[in-house]
Amino acid sequence: MNTRFLLATATTASIALLLAGCAVAEPRPEPSIAAPAVDDAEQQALDEQLIAAAWANDIDEATRLIDEGADVNAKDTTEQSAYLIATSEGFLPLLELTLQHGADVGSLDSWNGTGLIRAAERGHANIVGRLIQAGIDQDHVNRLGWVALHEALVFAKAEQSDAYIDTVRVLAAGGADMTIPSEQDGLTPLELAQQNGLDAQARIIQAAVDSEADASDADRRLLDAAETGDADAAALALRAGADIEVRNDLQQTPLLLAAANDHVDVARLLVALGADPDALDHQHDTPWLVTGVTGSVAMLEALLPANPDMTIPNRFGGLSPIPAGERGHAAYIERVAQTDIDLNHVNNLGWTALLEAVIFGDGSERYVDIVTTLVDAGADISIPDKNGATALDHARDQGQTGVVRVLESAG
Repeated sequence: MNTRFLLATATTASIALLLAGCAVAEPRPEPSIAAPAVDDAEQQALDEQLIAAAWANDIDEATRLIDEGADVNAKDTTEQSAYLIATSEGFLPLLELTLQHGADVGSLDSWNGTGLIRAAERGHANIVGRLIQAGIDQDHVNRLGWVALHEALVFAKAEQSDAYIDTVRVLAAGGADMTIPSEQDGLTPLELAQQNGLDAQARIIQAAVDSEADASDADRRLLDAAETGDADAAALALRAGADIEVRNDLQQTPLLLAAANDHVDVARLLVALGADPDALDHQHDTPWLVTGVTGSVAMLEALLPANPDMTIPNRFGGLSPIPAGERGHAAYIERVAQTDIDLNHVNNLGWTALLEAVIFGDGSERYVDIVTTLVDAGADISIPDKNGATALDHARDQGQTGVVRVLESAG
């Protein structure tokens, strides 16, 4: 029976189950925290509760249950576990939690599929990358005769094209076999991509096949690709063995170069495969800190899955909202204010993000928006500069009427 017939005749429920695959991976690691002893009934109850918490993506509850002895690999009657749920649903923090507590990356679902195949089917590139880092078998074939790459092509959705392109790039960079045919119809990944009109994916696959023997100067090629924004070339350099943390003469890593030049697709690839968002360069910038200078919300979003350290200061002692406030990056301030970053941080010059937005701003609409966002997010308007002047004092001195109105209302 061919693939198209399978998909055409499957019920909605069974199609959902086609999202799986299989892999024989490393032996299961020991849990990092010793769990208290429980009897069989208690264990079953804990495991069932953990699976429910996993579906709800409730990290706090899942952590509590694991600490009480719940097994991240325990499956229900449909062969779902907390670990497998994290992979199919794209719950990266939950996946990290299960990996920290002994998740078996070789665990199989009801379709003999691994978490990698489930994640690839949904276009969860960050999950795919994290599983590759965990050593999962990238070329395992599930009951339908598909590997992860096949499912990323068969189930690609036009409305999520970037996610599926990213997924194929990550698989290519991670070393997946780009030539293995599907068992049911004998189509190679390239043929599947072409058949489904996936031009970007076909380009990546073809380039990977053509460059299999080219392992020359991979580190330099990765740095060049990150700086110029060639995500496909970056993937091929990684596939050839490039060091993801290689540095240039200015101690800039590929991720920092991508962030500085706002090459978001390169950054997504690097983040998925574990690039460090906190790597410092020659002038004490990190990929995360650079986003405050560029004001790129897209880059901010690309870096967040890497859990950047938002407390690392730049060479002026400031956090990312401070240069963003100075430069008038209103959209960036609006987004970064939703994180846990300290909006009241004072840099070496004695200024907060609010003070810089007023001192260096012109009182125009974007600066009024920044001040409004900061005030609404709880920024302390009473913090003075080194001369004792507050943001309101500076706004009045500079005739920034709109800013004055916001600050006076907040006071």
